[in-house]
Amino acid sequence: MLSVQVSHPLQPALPGTIDQVVAALDGVVADAIATQSRLGYFAALYNRVTMAVRDGIRAGSFEDPARMERLDVAFANRYIAAHERFRRGAATPASWRLAFEAGTRLDLSVLQHLLLGINAHINLDLGVACAEIAPGAAIDDLEADFNRINDLLAALLPEVELQLIEISHLLGLAVDIADRFDDLDGRVGNFSMREARRSAWRFARLLAHLGGPLTRDVAIKARDQEIALLAFKLQEPGPFSVVFGGADWTSIAAHIRILAQGSSGIAGV
Repeated sequence: MLSVQVSHPLQPALPGTIDQVVAALDGVVADAIATQSRLGYFAALYNRVTMAVRDGIRAGSFEDPARMERLDVAFANRYIAAHERFRRGAATPASWRLAFEAGTRLDLSVLQHLLLGINAHINLDLGVACAEIAPGAAIDDLEADFNRINDLLAALLPEVELQLIEISHLLGLAVDIADRFDDLDGRVGNFSMREARRSAWRFARLLAHLGGPLTRDVAIKARDQEIALLAFKLQEPGPFSVVFGGADWTSIAAHIRILAQGSSGIAGV
């Protein structure tokens, strides 16, 4: 497919295809393993989701495969750009800054680190990417394919649940992780994957119908501040962290490798 390289201040060109996105995420994961960075937890899980979407595109699971690839690339590039800007000390959205800064904390669980990344990427980035790819009335044509991604996520959750329990056996004593990720009534720190995606779609439709770039920029910044407030809740330490599996003190690289491997993951990182 056509590769469109997008320039971004203070960083190299961003991926233009889904294969390039996977390669870029591979690089983030490998670097996190080498540097023992907890930011690799989200990157590893997100790369598996990206590969699952790529598999779905190639299998004809979406109404418009080309549009879905454009959406996936636009969506991923918001995370890749934010990660690179943070790495270089440049400004990032508040919700991403909180997620990245939490990577140095020893008192948070692996699940909390994952949720902080998911919070910023789903609650902020997904709606922005959808509105970018399908502005105006075109947003309604995207809804069916948007909803199909939920099936891909649901298929990954049972395996991810087992991997998280392998990382922290305390989670095995808590309420089922998949339910807490995906069930509106089973929230983790006021976070629900299902509600996050519903909210992202509502935000996408709002952005798609806004009049101009200035108005959209104001709406995105307001949304970022709202999502940042949830990030504060998600990173509460103490008993809250214990419920999520306990503080993540050691074996960072090993934990990243566990999350990176699976039916839609990197073999042998």
